Amino acid sequence: MKSLPLLLLMLTLIQLNGQELKIDKKESLWNNFTYDMGNVFGGIGHSYSRPFHWKGKQWANFGYVTAGTLALFTVDDELDNWADGFRDDVPDFLVNYGIEYGNPENNYMFTGGVYLAGLFTKNEKLRRTGVLLIASATAGGFLQQVSKRIIGRARPKSGDSSSTYDPFNINRVFNYDSFPSGHAILAFSNAYAIAKQFKSPWVKAGIYTVGLIPGLARVNDGFHWISDVAFGTVLSIFIVESIDKYLDSKYDQKYNDQQKKVSWNLSFGPGTMGLAVQF
Repeated sequence: MKSLPLLLLMLTLIQLNGQELKIDKKESLWNNFTYDMGNVFGGIGHSYSRPFHWKGKQWANFGYVTAGTLALFTVDDELDNWADGFRDDVPDFLVNYGIEYGNPENNYMFTGGVYLAGLFTKNEKLRRTGVLLIASATAGGFLQQVSKRIIGRARPKSGDSSSTYDPFNINRVFNYDSFPSGHAILAFSNAYAIAKQFKSPWVKAGIYTVGLIPGLARVNDGFHWISDVAFGTVLSIFIVESIDKYLDSKYDQKYNDQQKKVSWNLSFGPGTMGLAVQF
């Protein structure tokens, strides 16, 4: 009978310990969520602050992108007229996929789903991927919404030329909010971030191809010029890379231990222009 109090004490301690474990588990889920959301906003801020830290090479890359975009500006109308010859021949499922996948609501359903899967399965790599997807989409999405209102470029379907602008509209003016392409930014941000999970260049190329469809679908529908899509695609690469580097210091899980480096080579020749991107 003397051992009865000791037994009761042990049972009490076991019960309390079990309760503490449950509480810790619940707190760990919440702590992970708040930590990740902090990294989402931290990543967005980090990407926006990068131009203040650029040096010669980074400014050279920015110059290449600017020069390439301006070069495309000069042929936007010709390329749009050329696309008139095959617009009706593009399969509807490709056009519909491009429009729906690049839609912000559908995009956040996808990125949020990836993050929640990682959160509830306690998979840090998947959590980090979700954080990268959400932060990149938010950073790029907000930037393009502001840019559209400031630049006010006419869409192809407006009937005006690519050189027509109605800038500095705080309220959105439809048909004059073409540059850059939001669908291209959101879709290719996802593709570029997801492709980081794989080493195979063929798998990466396949994912990049799927990520390019929404932007090209918007060109086919007359919502964007090719320069809108090209600039949005390159911008998404810069954003994803900068946020991913920021997340390196926040998470232990890396993507295939790859060095994060983007290099550019812009070349001009008689009647030709080439832009090589190595990543």
